Formats: sequence, structure tokens, C-alpha cells
Amino acid sequence: MRELVHIQGGQCGNQIGAKFWEVISDEHGIDPTGTYHGDSDLQLERINVYYNEATGGRYVPRAILMDLEPGTMDSVRAGPFGQLFRPDNFVFGQTGAGNNWAKGH
Repeated sequence: MRELVHIQGGQCGNQIGAKFWEVISDEHGIDPTGTYHGDSDLQLERINVYYNEATGGRYVPRAILMDLEPGTMDSVRAGPFGQLFRPDNFVFGQTGAGNNWAKGH
């Protein structure tokens, strides 16, 4: 079985990625705390493609979320599935590019 590492970058990538994890979690029966509450064994069949199983049977996304500033990370953490991620999944700087591509690149 293959395992994927999901990489989200920038404001757009992290906003799309946050929705991605909501959908994938719903498909696999994972609630916002990382606990399985599904109703079918098929939901667990390939769960290790996207998640690591942590202590206590909690599922944690195999993901890296990065941005130049912490603002987007704060909104992901405050979102419905923000507590699903481990704190070290978030990588960010202190100042952003202010939506100026040339400054960020």
C-alpha cells in the first residue's frame, strides 16, 4: 500500500487543502478530533494512504502546511478540522508577501 504526504502551500493551497481534509475525513468516517466513527470496514481499508494512526486510535493527516505568514495557519487551526493536525505539521514565517508574488518568490 502506498502512503502519500499532502503538501499545502500559501493561502490558496491551505484553504483548498483544509476543504480537502474535510472531504477525505468524511469519506473515511473520521471526525474533527481524528477519531473513527464510520459505519463500514471499507472506510478503514485504505486509511493509511492519507493518515497515520497515533496513540489512542487517533488518525492524523500525513500533511505539511506551509506559508510565509501565520495568518492562514491560524484560520486552518480555527476551522472545523483544525485540531486534526499535529502542531509540527505547520511551517510558517513571520511576515508574508502581502499578495505580491514578486516579493514572495
